[in-house]
Amino acid sequence: MISAFANTWRVPELRDRILFTLAMIIIVRLGVAISIPGVDTTVIDEWLKERVTDDGGNNPGAAVGALLNVFSGGALENVGLFALGIMPYISASIMMQLMSAVVPKLAKLRREEGGQQKINQYTRILTICIAAVQGFLLMRSLENPEIIPYMEGIGEVGRELVPNFGAPFVLLGVLTIIAGTMFLMWIGDQITERGIGNGISLIITVNIIAALPGGLVQAWRTYVGGANGSPFSAMALVGLVALLIVVTAAVIAITQAQRRIAVQYAKRASNRHAKEMTGHTQYLPLKVNYAGVMPVIFASAVLQLPLLLLSQVFRGQEWVVSFQEALNPASWPYYVIAGVMIFFFSYFWVATMFQPSEIAENLKKGGGYVPGVRPGKPTADFLDFTMTRLTFFGAIFLTALFVIPGILSNAANMPSIVAQFFGGTSLLILVGVLLDMMRQIETHLLQRNYDGFLRQGKLKGRYERRQAAGQAAASSHIVFLWVFIAILCIIAGISQFF
Repeated sequence: MISAFANTWRVPELRDRILFTLAMIIIVRLGVAISIPGVDTTVIDEWLKERVTDDGGNNPGAAVGALLNVFSGGALENVGLFALGIMPYISASIMMQLMSAVVPKLAKLRREEGGQQKINQYTRILTICIAAVQGFLLMRSLENPEIIPYMEGIGEVGRELVPNFGAPFVLLGVLTIIAGTMFLMWIGDQITERGIGNGISLIITVNIIAALPGGLVQAWRTYVGGANGSPFSAMALVGLVALLIVVTAAVIAITQAQRRIAVQYAKRASNRHAKEMTGHTQYLPLKVNYAGVMPVIFASAVLQLPLLLLSQVFRGQEWVVSFQEALNPASWPYYVIAGVMIFFFSYFWVATMFQPSEIAENLKKGGGYVPGVRPGKPTADFLDFTMTRLTFFGAIFLTALFVIPGILSNAANMPSIVAQFFGGTSLLILVGVLLDMMRQIETHLLQRNYDGFLRQGKLKGRYERRQAAGQAAASSHIVFLWVFIAILCIIAGISQFF
């Protein structure tokens, strides 16, 4: 594996793609640190310093705030330009995918030539609408930031977060957030075309990794350096690290697990003159976790977003507070309801996206058949039955992974920002994106006769789906890009002294 990393710099195109991706990542992180105009950043700085001595973030709304803040890479807590991150685009993409599978007109449009481009345009328009609504709610909440779950205690600083709150600030803030979201979407497209990996997923991964150092510091203070630190606490921390390794290995195994369905293609003449008949066997891979992270995202959104909206609309109402306490992420009803939702959404996503009748029809047209199963409807029934059984085990896996952070928060008194790395959406996204990047890099290496990350065999996955569609950026452009980033970093460092 070490030689594979060394070989990546020996392939000029691959080296340019990696440098371009790193440059885009730095730009994303710079945008996170820049606050929206009109926000007093000194209030945020003082509040963050006071939070060092808080209870570790185990209050009812801390888990929601930790998850939202992690996905924005800290920009939500800092009220940065990229406060919403790329999540409006993710929400719009999920909605368009579901509607494309349910609405006949959109399904027909997707199959037409140039239809996918139209759907991409609709997705971008829907992204602007979602960002505008969420940005408006965020700007309105800054008038009284105490009601925001991830900003509890900021009022104790004694100064207003937005000194001149009013309609001009709200309008400017909404426009800034929309522009930041669209800029992130453009960066994601550029990474996909000219860099390594899927740009949108990589931006989310970078934001998650950005919260890792803070989580490590919080874990050290909780189990070793805190007032309750003891040798037994240090042993508990070692056990948690071992648990993290086991959970990560399980996630990797389930993510790559497949049921390979043998597909035999009919024999045909190899040439016009010879009477030889040739045939071949291929495999149709059915993933155990076909739905990926989508069921967890759906369940979290259905349970969390209404609570946030109610707290915005009905501020200070007792019934809203009681409802939030009953369904906060630290209570058992929350996990029972979320587990049921994850099961439902796992089957719903597979039923929506996996079309066994269409696959069976394509196999029949191509002269392929599953050995022992008749072509046509029997093949579709066989694929549907097989995927249903796989989805059951995938749903159990997702439910267990979703519950682990809650168990650790309550049983081990672990802060929410630390617990979310042991499961849930964060770990699934991290593992999936890193595996996809390794597959794509390995493909470049194998094409040029270099060893991949594994000397025997290959990383499982569909390589062609992850290959970048565009040409790598020119080396001269990358040099200018890095010089521009260096100038920005110097300006940012100088500004800290004024």
